[in-house]
Amino acid sequence: VQLQASGGGLVQAGGSLRLSCLASGRIFSVGGVRWYRQAPGKQRELVAEITREGSTNYADSVKGRFTISRDNAKNTVYLQMNSLKPEDTAVYYCNADLLTAGWKSYWGQGTQVTVSS
Repeated sequence: VQLQASGGGLVQAGGSLRLSCLASGRIFSVGGVRWYRQAPGKQRELVAEITREGSTNYADSVKGRFTISRDNAKNTVYLQMNSLKPEDTAVYYCNADLLTAGWKSYWGQGTQVTVSS
C-alpha cells in the first residue's frame, strides 16, 4: 500500500499547479484525504481536506485559490492551486485514511512547490 504525491514544481507568482495524490496497492476504500504543507522553519499546516462524500474544508490562506477534489474510481485526490503566491512555497504532503485490513492513516512522500516572485 502506497500513497504517492506528485505535480510539484517551480512556477511564477500568479501561476497554477495541480498536485495529485494516488493511493495504490491492496486498498478496499479511500476515506478522508488531507493536503498539508511545510515551509522551511515552519510547522506543518493543513491546507485542504476532503471527505469520502466530497465535503471540503480549506485553510483561510488558500480559500478561493485552491480547490481539492477526488476521483474515487482512480483512488486519486487532486489539489488545484491557482493564483500562487511566494508564501505558498513549501513541501506539500498528502495524508489519507485507507481501508486495507482496517482503517489506517498513510502519508505520501511530499512534493516541492516553489513560487518565484
